[in-house]
Amino acid sequence: MLPRSLLLAAALAVAAFAQKYDGPTPPKPDLPYLKHADNLIPTEAVTARQEKKKDDITHVIDGANSSARTPLASPIFLMKADKLIPDHLQLFKLESRNGRREILFAAKKQPKAIRIVVTRLSPDNIYRIEVDESLEPGEYSLSPSESELAFCFQVY
Repeated sequence: MLPRSLLLAAALAVAAFAQKYDGPTPPKPDLPYLKHADNLIPTEAVTARQEKKKDDITHVIDGANSSARTPLASPIFLMKADKLIPDHLQLFKLESRNGRREILFAAKKQPKAIRIVVTRLSPDNIYRIEVDESLEPGEYSLSPSESELAFCFQVY
């Protein structure tokens, strides 16, 4: 027989999840939106291209700056998941050089993903994605680990 405290904790967890999410809802699935109070700003969805040089791969995105901008150093995103798996998203800082954004995956030195926390908010697959640390001003990309798709934004 389970202890009462464990049963109570399980009941509270089920009750908390059963509550209906009543915040802003992303209009398009599989696109992270920057959350600014009750306003949702779509991230810039692009496909990065690869440039190979010896054992190094540079992922390149056209344009020096993203059209999606936030003043928040710890941005929060909302996403309605359909085909994308929110837990597979990774956040990286991009370098802006020569009118484009890029990130280098070198054979000897891989870029470190910035820690994010993904929380399911509702049974209809609305997720909250939070950055676990403060971001410096610059260009960033939330990217699924299994594709060249990139959801770009700028912290200013």
